[in-house]
Amino acid sequence: MTDIIDCDEIVRLIPHRYPFLLVDRAWDYAEATSIKGLKNVSWNEPFFQGHFPGRPLMPGVLQVEAMAQLSAVLMSKSLDVDLSKAGIMFMSVDGAKFRRPVRPGDVLQMAVEVTAARRSIYRFKGSCHVDGLLACEAEWAAMKVDI
Repeated sequence: MTDIIDCDEIVRLIPHRYPFLLVDRAWDYAEATSIKGLKNVSWNEPFFQGHFPGRPLMPGVLQVEAMAQLSAVLMSKSLDVDLSKAGIMFMSVDGAKFRRPVRPGDVLQMAVEVTAARRSIYRFKGSCHVDGLLACEAEWAAMKVDI
């Protein structure tokens, strides 16, 4: 992994914080084009208490949110966003598909690429893999919004 975007830089680039920060590290950043990242899925995640007792699974919507946060890292870095003046807002999601369960101890490997960009609106497609197997895929849009 080259040019790693560590947790300190991630919290400078996006406003999410515990317990809702779902990106631990990113790399292979290509400005306004693509990025890769990961989420270490721990037993300590608060959603596992209720989803589901005895068979904990990471909710699919949070897998999509993790990819959206990774795309926000890409946008924030590409557009040089000052979080005190602007933010990245999720606009839509299409074609989300969930292929396998994500459980405590898994490493969610994410890949996100830009499919279209116009001014401060980006469209993305992305996927999540665990142990090389596809867990989730989706397309979505996000935009930079002045605060």
